[in-house]
Amino acid sequence: MSEKAKQACGCLRHQFPLDEKAVLRLSRRRLLSAGLMAGMAGGLGIGSLAQAQSTLTPDQALEKLRLGNERFARRAMTSFQEDLDILQRRTAQKQEPFAAVLACADSRMPVELVFDQSIGQVFVTRVAGNIATPAVIASLEYSAAILGIKAMVVLGHVDCGAVKAAAANTGAPGQISALYPYIRPAIDASSPTDLTEMTGQNAVNQARLLRSASPVLARLADEGALRILPALYDVADGRVSWL
Repeated sequence: MSEKAKQACGCLRHQFPLDEKAVLRLSRRRLLSAGLMAGMAGGLGIGSLAQAQSTLTPDQALEKLRLGNERFARRAMTSFQEDLDILQRRTAQKQEPFAAVLACADSRMPVELVFDQSIGQVFVTRVAGNIATPAVIASLEYSAAILGIKAMVVLGHVDCGAVKAAAANTGAPGQISALYPYIRPAIDASSPTDLTEMTGQNAVNQARLLRSASPVLARLADEGALRILPALYDVADGRVSWL
């Protein structure tokens, strides 16, 4: 391009031309900057997050949840130290959770916080009484067969209103009583005055139901690719007991 044409163009490239050595130096600086950013992301555990999650064994996935709950109970959480904006952008196109949790809908049990996890790390389904309905089972099958989670936790909690209501077996407005048949077996197998025992037994029953009602989950569990475990959350002290 002639000098006259360059002047007429008006773009920065032609108004302020760089020689080849300057371009090379600029490229190196950009590469160095990109490397530093990648290092920062790695230091935050963001760059390697997907790989770390996809290579976990079922036992390692459960241990990750257990250690996260220990941090939560000690009020020493680390998940908020991650750059949530970066995590959100990284998971905008796909999700790669390492665990799934079937939890009660009770507002006192925020699952990601309880296990000190962040965006894209835990696949959560919630329903009153943490019951394994067909729709819930379908969602959890998706998390295991398609997303490849390694651990599945059925998480009940002390002072569960759904278990209380099922134990009382009294009339309720709307469709609340539709929960009762799923929970009644745990009530019948427990002390009639011990709500915590009923709730723990319900978590155990629902975990068993996930395997017995789903050939997909049963096959993955039999192959050692998935562990399904019941647990009980204490809303008073924040700790999860593994049943």
